[in-house]
Formats: sequence, structure tokens, C-alpha cells
Amino acid sequence: MEIESTVRALIAKTCLALDGNDYAGYLNLCHENFNYRITAYSPEIRKDMLWLEKNKRDLKDLFNLLPKQNMDRTPLTRHFSIFTVEPAGQEGHVKVMSALQVFRTEHQGGTTSLVAVGKYLDEIQVSSDGAVLVDREVRLDTRMLGKGYHVPF
Repeated sequence: MEIESTVRALIAKTCLALDGNDYAGYLNLCHENFNYRITAYSPEIRKDMLWLEKNKRDLKDLFNLLPKQNMDRTPLTRHFSIFTVEPAGQEGHVKVMSALQVFRTEHQGGTTSLVAVGKYLDEIQVSSDGAVLVDREVRLDTRMLGKGYHVPF
């Protein structure tokens, strides 16, 4: 049960960091060999699609470019719920599957709408020092995201 609470705390911190546009804080929660992907399945072409793939350094570069992007700056809120926590191949690593919902609330606190639904497929290294994110695949069910979002989910 201790591993599950450690894992839950790490995933919550990643969501809170992204919700708060704290990209340096997000990267601090990631292993030096961290890999990030956004994928979706297309029934039309009957294939998986890879929408974004970055390592930690490339993700940092992407985050550094965000202030220069012409993008929708409406705040996003991520909500997750852990489904499974299983041992991974390496000692001290676990694979975690979580449900993910991303909401958008207008600046004045008006309408809140659902932006995306999917799953986090994470590999997390757990040690006595805590936990770090080694690999994250954001597997989206939503494929029509509209325009203006450049921030990873």
C-alpha cells in the first residue's frame, strides 16, 4: 500500500505542476532518461498515431518555447484516477495505468468543459528517496482537441 500512495502522490504532483504551468517543477519529477508520448488510436486508418514524442531535454525545450506560442491560455485542470499498479521489468520500477480527464475553465470562472479523456500509462521508479517518472504515454481517446493547445497533458 505504501508504493501505491507514493505513486499516487507523484502523479498528483505532475498534474498540479502542469495545471500551474510549473514546467520546471514537472521536469524535476522526471528521471533524467524520461520519455513522454501522446498517442491515440485511429479507427479510420486502423493504426496507432504518435502525436508527440519527447525526451526530457526536448520537453524542456518545448516548455521554454511556450511563452512565444500563439495559443489558448485558458487554464487546464487534470484529473486522474489510478486503475492499476504492477511491477515492471526492472527492480524498483512499477507500471501504473490511470484514467485521465482534462478540463478547461474560462478565465472568468465561467463555463467548464471537457477537453480530453484518456489514460496515463506510466513507468515510475520508486526508491527510498521517493519516486520519479521514467516514462509516460498519454493514450488519448479524444482525437479532436481543437486548436491552440501546445501544453502536454
